[in-house]
Amino acid sequence: VQLQASGGGLVQAGGSLRLSCAASGRTFKNYHMAWFRQDPGKEREFAAAISGSGSTTVYADSVKGRFTISRDNAKNTGYLQMNSLKPEDTAVYYCAAGSSSVFARRYNYWGQGTQVTVSS
Repeated sequence: VQLQASGGGLVQAGGSLRLSCAASGRTFKNYHMAWFRQDPGKEREFAAAISGSGSTTVYADSVKGRFTISRDNAKNTGYLQMNSLKPEDTAVYYCAAGSSSVFARRYNYWGQGTQVTVSS
């Protein structure tokens, strides 16, 4: 499956952004989808994941209560709604498709990344 992430940008602290992940190729609903983020020089960090049906979601403690992951299988698109953004949320955000996991190595398909910058 091919993934295309979009929606990043520059926002002030406390603001909101919605990231999108458009999928093509294989049947999107057969895969769990996740969002990871990465700062330069740091390991890729799990943010949120959602099951193929959308019935189950998992969040990292650092984003719980502020971020919401969702998907629309009819549109082959996943989303990450980010509210109450903090400067420490600044990173390149990647969407991924694969197995149910918080570990990047369990995801076989990756989008190209979209930069999110939160100014203080």
